[in-house]
Amino acid sequence: MNDSPRVVAVHRDREHRFGKPLAAAIELLEGLGVAGDAHCGRTVQHRSRVRADPAQPNLRQVHLMHGELFDWLAGRGFTVDPGALGENITTSGLDVLTLPRGTLLHIGGRAVVEVTGLRNPCSQIEDFQPGLLKELVGRNDDGGIVRRAGIMGVVLQGGPVRAGDCIAVELPEEPWQALDRV
Repeated sequence: MNDSPRVVAVHRDREHRFGKPLAAAIELLEGLGVAGDAHCGRTVQHRSRVRADPAQPNLRQVHLMHGELFDWLAGRGFTVDPGALGENITTSGLDVLTLPRGTLLHIGGRAVVEVTGLRNPCSQIEDFQPGLLKELVGRNDDGGIVRRAGIMGVVLQGGPVRAGDCIAVELPEEPWQALDRV
């Protein structure tokens, strides 16, 4: 078995919908995000953020989610498949939630994504499967909020990404900054 970080699946959708359909490959565009995806752009594309301030920089160009989350959720009675929660890239063998801000993910032969923060899931998740939001946004033993719905990033270098591609992790210089919601 290969434990090195890999891409399990890729997804995109031109429309603002909850899930994203499976794609054979996606093209990451430098400074923009996923070609053909509703969230592609230099400024925010998420509808609620556009209403608040359409000039904000888009720190959510690419959504990555660890495929191991789906197994964890299955153990809690939920059935979630890759793309169902709206991610662009489903990973395996990479604990995305523990990466520090500024981590560079070298994906496939050319693409580079800089990690900007945690995805903060919205209440639409309850429409998908009741009770799921509580699993994706929980509390730790100290009462702090724990977000499990993946990470967001910006594209520093474009390129194609497809299932099976390797992911190389380049950590930033210390001191590391923990991820927060973006």
